[in-house]
Amino acid sequence: MTLSIDRRTMLRTAALTGAGCAVAPSWAQGGASGLERPTLSGEEIVLRIARQTMAIDGTPSRAIGINGAAPAPLIRLREGQRVRLRVVNALDVDTSLHWHGLLVPFQYDGVPGVSFPGIRPGTEFVYDFTVRQNGTYWYHSHSGGQEQEGLYGPIVIDPAGPDPVASDRDHVVMFSDHSEQSPAAIFRRMKLQPGYYNFQRQTLAGLLAGRDQRAKDRRHWGAMRMDPADIADGTGATYRYLVNGHGPRDSWTGLFEPGQRVRLRLINASAMTTFNVRIPGLAMTVVQADGLNVRPVTVDELQIGVAETYDVIVTPTGDRAWTLVGESIDRSGMARATLAPRRGMTAPVPPLRTRPLATMADMGMTDMGSGGMATAPPPRGADPSAEQNGSRRIATPGYVVPPVDHATMDHSAMSGMDHGGMDHGAMDHGDMAMRDFSHAPQVRKGPGVQTIAPMPVDRTGYPGQGLDDVGHRVLTYRDLVALDRNPDVRAPDRTVTIHLTGNMERFMWGFDGQRMVDTHEPFAFTLGERVRVVLVNDTMMGHPIHLHGHFFDLVTGRGDHAPRKHTVLVQPGGTVTFDLTADAVGDWAFHCHMLYHMLAGMMRVVSVRPRGAVA
Repeated sequence: MTLSIDRRTMLRTAALTGAGCAVAPSWAQGGASGLERPTLSGEEIVLRIARQTMAIDGTPSRAIGINGAAPAPLIRLREGQRVRLRVVNALDVDTSLHWHGLLVPFQYDGVPGVSFPGIRPGTEFVYDFTVRQNGTYWYHSHSGGQEQEGLYGPIVIDPAGPDPVASDRDHVVMFSDHSEQSPAAIFRRMKLQPGYYNFQRQTLAGLLAGRDQRAKDRRHWGAMRMDPADIADGTGATYRYLVNGHGPRDSWTGLFEPGQRVRLRLINASAMTTFNVRIPGLAMTVVQADGLNVRPVTVDELQIGVAETYDVIVTPTGDRAWTLVGESIDRSGMARATLAPRRGMTAPVPPLRTRPLATMADMGMTDMGSGGMATAPPPRGADPSAEQNGSRRIATPGYVVPPVDHATMDHSAMSGMDHGGMDHGAMDHGDMAMRDFSHAPQVRKGPGVQTIAPMPVDRTGYPGQGLDDVGHRVLTYRDLVALDRNPDVRAPDRTVTIHLTGNMERFMWGFDGQRMVDTHEPFAFTLGERVRVVLVNDTMMGHPIHLHGHFFDLVTGRGDHAPRKHTVLVQPGGTVTFDLTADAVGDWAFHCHMLYHMLAGMMRVVSVRPRGAVA
């Protein structure tokens, strides 16, 4: 059953709840309620933002929601329609809503300080635009830490014509993380102590049991004050991982009839968590990425970065339940849901797998002896999943490790050995300089740059940390092929290289060594120009980079059917290249979608101006 709530019902609900806290409705409180999430549709939609309480695994928790629901209701629209979204702020602080992935006029993009001033307490703002696309998207606050507190919800846009993706059932599966601690408290603790929430550090017992690094490697990493177990800043020590607002014990349930094609719209709406998603024993066929259709590719697992979306088709059989798992990247916890013919059915929940450790490849060094080594993208038009002569393949399709030719290897990055510790002036590991600005002359020197990756390589064929040896099929970006020909296949006019920089010891993050507050200079583009953008991750953490108002074409060797995305997870120590057509005038946010990385400074403005316009 789907609740359809019209404008009159919304106004009546708003009047009843008033300005105080509301308890989340039954659909958000337990899998046994028998109700699906409320759905809003039509040309006039009222969204009232207010504080409330949501119940997670039976425990009340503070939240911010919309129309009495946290997470917020599903907004379902149709391609080509015009919609007016009237957002009422019943909070005592400013708020905002950003329509993640939607192509809207910049004044309706919803980023305070970039595209509009925000929504003051007791006021409202009307977003008014025509829907130009179809697919799976989501919306969230862009004000402070409200996104983590529950102010996010899914968007489904039905195509104007026939849907090329055939399915019998359709379920939104929205992953998120939620904490009892306030965003301000979490941010403060991350700034005060690196790895504050990391309870999975290396131990003597781990060394003796062979679970951790060898003693020699441990000494080297210790000399650099680098923690290979520092995979995630926010962990299960503070977060509970949710599916559609349900905790693992509540276990949200999606119904099916055996043999049906079930479409799962996977959305990572978390603040800080990269999820590894799988349904043990059931294959998933990926049919859409970031709202755009791709040629079907079947996998057993996929890594979904913060703010990414993937639509998958599954065909469960038999009178039995299946467990859907969203395991946090550091494996400190998991989100859990159930697919079943009837409510109340459950399936075994797999245990958490061994947490991964960072490798030399994650530091931007070619790791000769591990599957973490990555390669440059294949030639334009080539098939990156094809076997290459003289290569060895690991378990993941599309991920090829070429033989290493030591005679032709570029050793220009090498310097003298220095294990005296990290003084923010130089940091070496073995023979590799780890803070050599000659590799990135545009990066601003300062305490916000802890490392410069000496040998970053394209890692779009890498499945993600901890997934290169799982023994089954894992999605990579190189597996994605756009279903339709790309709308712009021109060669780029110029290339822009942007370094993702940070200091994990001081929790400082930025682009090219600068935080948002350090510069007023935007990344400037001219309307209509075609630009190749190269993102270089100089840090040991993955960063989901999101560009507002645009899609871009990933350079992965797929020619005029390159996968088009608005958010891309740049693996640690790796690079991502995409071609961008600057086709939307205005100022647009460009940032890491890890909430606290963005708040700490990893955000800039992309400015698109008509040719000849004065900035």
